[in-house]
Amino acid sequence: MKIIKAVLFVLTLSVLGALLIPRTGADEWNKKTVMTFSQPVEIPGQILPAGTYTIKLVDLASERHVVQFLDADGTKVIATVLAINNWRLRPTGKTVVNFAERVGDSPEAIKAWFYPGDNFGQEFVYPKQRAIALAAATKEPIPAIAEDVAPADLKTAPIVAVTPEQKEVPVEEVIATAPPAEETAPLVAQNTSLPKTASSLPLIALLGIASLGFAFVLKRFAL
Repeated sequence: MKIIKAVLFVLTLSVLGALLIPRTGADEWNKKTVMTFSQPVEIPGQILPAGTYTIKLVDLASERHVVQFLDADGTKVIATVLAINNWRLRPTGKTVVNFAERVGDSPEAIKAWFYPGDNFGQEFVYPKQRAIALAAATKEPIPAIAEDVAPADLKTAPIVAVTPEQKEVPVEEVIATAPPAEETAPLVAQNTSLPKTASSLPLIALLGIASLGFAFVLKRFAL
């Protein structure tokens, strides 16, 4: 009976391990971040009142990302917006938010959001007419998308960069959407090691121990 109890205990640990492993590093993927703004801020398509918000990625495909702004509890979606890669050479250990220069008395507009430890962030894509105004005020190119794009079409709608001179140019010409050449090798090595974070080797080992226990019990009954 003691052996049977031990085997059952090992199996219980194995099941718990299987349930917990997929959750490991969940926030690393979706970059879930809670931010508090002391004054209203602008995001693509609307103004957020001062308050606390949850921001996270809901789709990370190629160089085009879909970001959601939710309430403080992360239960109610307030806005779904588009972002592209914005690479930086040196990551920091804290959340960084870049704002565009204030246009008149309007709230500051969020340009980019960087998750702690990442060397790339989310450069937000604004509706075209608003991007033109922001580019003129900031004297910097602003990623732009057509005004009437539905959330379901964010991943396929054409994106351009609007310059301060109101010219449309390819985004990659004015915004670092790809890593610098010297950063490519370390990033590949880092990405290939990610699956090890959620490795199933401990689970396999536990199942192996459980199998040996069952074999031992069966052998005793056979005798």
